[in-house]
Amino acid sequence: MVTLPESIVLHAKSLPEGGVLSPKEFLHLGSRAAVDQALSWLAKEGKLLRVARGTYVTPVSSRVGTRAPAPEKVVNALAAQSGEVVTLHGANASNALGLTRQVPIREAYLTSGRTRKLKLGRSEVMVKHAPHWMLALGAGPAGAAVRAVAWMGPAHAGESLAALRRTLPPSEWRTLTSARATLPSWMTRAIGEEALRG
Repeated sequence: MVTLPESIVLHAKSLPEGGVLSPKEFLHLGSRAAVDQALSWLAKEGKLLRVARGTYVTPVSSRVGTRAPAPEKVVNALAAQSGEVVTLHGANASNALGLTRQVPIREAYLTSGRTRKLKLGRSEVMVKHAPHWMLALGAGPAGAAVRAVAWMGPAHAGESLAALRRTLPPSEWRTLTSARATLPSWMTRAIGEEALRG
């Protein structure tokens, strides 16, 4: 007969890299205490990584040993499991869109859910709650532009939007300008001023 820890490991291995496990998934196999104990034991044995309270992932094995799964894969799996919207932080968006050369030291994401820290091996990933307007345009270029401008701040909004108008595809620029009513007033004003220049 397959033991509870073996069942958990079998399920964990069937998931793609970064796939998350939570105790609730295994309550049909035993009591909550037994499931928690099995997960804790598997983490101590190195068969699972505890990334947050009640959240585990499978380490990735390679020729040189094991490593934590890629942060974006874990974050995307958490988002899929919880139904949250999760996107890159404004600092990452600013860098990706060419508004700054600063490369963020730590990986950070914005979420519609609660703020939490994920421990992935030696690194920590911050998943921070963001207001609805920051996530409303999704993960595409227009949404990234909103987060980038928010991160750059009101003092740099004009120059940031001028650069974005030159680099964003016209359809994404239109998406950004049409969403003005949902954005903070300082950003709405800056987008309107840049749109008039066009």
